Amino acid sequence: MGNHLMVGGQAVIEGVMMRGPKLTATAVRDPNGKIQVETKDVHSISDRYPILKKPMLRGTVSLVESLVIGIRSLSYSAKMAGEEDEQLSDKEMAGTILFALVLASILFIAIPTGAARLFHVITEDPFFLNLMEGFLRLAIFLGYIWGISRMKDIRRVFQYHGAEHKTIHCYEAGLPLTVENVQKFSRLHPRCGTNFLLIVMLVSIFVFAFLGWPSLAERIASRILLLPVVAGISYEIIRLAGRSENPIIQTAIKPGLWLQYLTTRPPKDDMVAVAIESLKAVLPEEEIIEGTVDYRHAEGPLPKPIEMVP
Repeated sequence: MGNHLMVGGQAVIEGVMMRGPKLTATAVRDPNGKIQVETKDVHSISDRYPILKKPMLRGTVSLVESLVIGIRSLSYSAKMAGEEDEQLSDKEMAGTILFALVLASILFIAIPTGAARLFHVITEDPFFLNLMEGFLRLAIFLGYIWGISRMKDIRRVFQYHGAEHKTIHCYEAGLPLTVENVQKFSRLHPRCGTNFLLIVMLVSIFVFAFLGWPSLAERIASRILLLPVVAGISYEIIRLAGRSENPIIQTAIKPGLWLQYLTTRPPKDDMVAVAIESLKAVLPEEEIIEGTVDYRHAEGPLPKPIEMVP
């Protein structure tokens, strides 16, 4: 594996968003079968305040910025795929993010710590109760992932998620970006957001275990206040895992890779073509290997047309 830029991404509606050091690109297959690509400059707050690039701080910054970029990309993809008439305004996006955070706090913080009181019949030990809360949170998370993975529309998004991973693998291997090359790679990737979320769940079990067992309101508040710490630790772990070949580290991230069997699906060729166009849009010209195919303007047969979801 040669030197390459650090790129990441996410699946969106009928497409893929890729993020490079200087650009983000969202590629979407429109109802006419054409690949539409929108690129935007990356403006990170850490460029203005370099201290935010330090370990333990950059994880929270990255998480918040990824959330904002992700929702913008989803809004664009919904419009391009014909599911929405217009993109979200800044006010609507802020409301969407706030709603998502409140829902996540209820589902993964309030419910587990509230339900953990049921274990009082077994013991009053705060350490044990906090561990039980952590395992309840993990069970809710895994149940949630399993549940949405069975939804037809989500399965299609998860196919694009697989296309994103395969395309990044192909780029990191230094091969021309073609559907044939990309399809040879694994749909699992160590830097995946699924890995990150699972690591967040596991790190939170350890961090919260030593907080004692105060009132329900205090427990909820402490979990929310310590989320930047948990996110910071988790980000450093996932960053290390993405660059290290250490067998111990690679073994430690196996559960996150296994979970990706739920959050990714084998993509169709036409989906891979969309992911390729998204990745190409964030790469400098010199990073695009000779032999890479232009699927937006290629002559001759293209990957099979997609079956649009009604």
